[in-house]
Amino acid sequence: MNDLAVRPQELLIHTIARLLAGCRLIATGSSSPIPGAGALLARAQSGGQMRVNVLGSIRNDFFCDGGVELFDIAAQGRLEAFFLGGGQIDGEANINLVGAGGEYPQTDVRWPGSFGSAYLYYLVPRVILFREEHSRRVLVPKVDFISSAGPKNDGTYRPGGPVGLLTNLCWFSFDRPRRRFTLESVHPGHSVEEVRDNTGFDFDCPPSAPATQAPDAATLALMRGQIARELAETYPRFVARLFPQAVAA
Repeated sequence: MNDLAVRPQELLIHTIARLLAGCRLIATGSSSPIPGAGALLARAQSGGQMRVNVLGSIRNDFFCDGGVELFDIAAQGRLEAFFLGGGQIDGEANINLVGAGGEYPQTDVRWPGSFGSAYLYYLVPRVILFREEHSRRVLVPKVDFISSAGPKNDGTYRPGGPVGLLTNLCWFSFDRPRRRFTLESVHPGHSVEEVRDNTGFDFDCPPSAPATQAPDAATLALMRGQIARELAETYPRFVARLFPQAVAA
């Protein structure tokens, strides 16, 4: 592969870093190597003006009490960005982390569960919905079970909520008052038609959706060097697969 060729995961990491610009305190959950890498890249590019907590890390987890402290910081209004995904996500930004098919609780498919996702969804002002798989199986008209509710115009106090949805095909922003996604950019090598074909919910689309900005040579070098080495402490298999040169160095 050409050294300047951008892998799909690298584009996602770079996009996350751009979305986190200006934040002061960010946290990423467990089993989240791409959001973790994006947060570490954003910190490196901020010149040390950003604090990043990667759950499961030793060097980059400054919480003394894991998830409990994460929830406390979110409740205090100090956590500015977090990431959530789901087995299903619908067009009103509702998330399903419980199960699909059949009648709850006897669903055909069971997932890990909501944990604190609904709590954080209401409190963190910049929640980035992230799911690599972009398909009608995941992005559905209506989730089978609401484990974390999207914003509603019901007067509920809610300082937090989604800013958008990032997938392996595109980046959608989310309009909270209208409760609707808008296609902001399509990743290089993909098309608006492909996004439409693989999305189960309706969304707004500009006349011409731009291509998602790719990282430049300096950003790629930073990602494949310093960031990969930092991430390897928490996600060694992910780094060995995506950044083998960092492991060998």
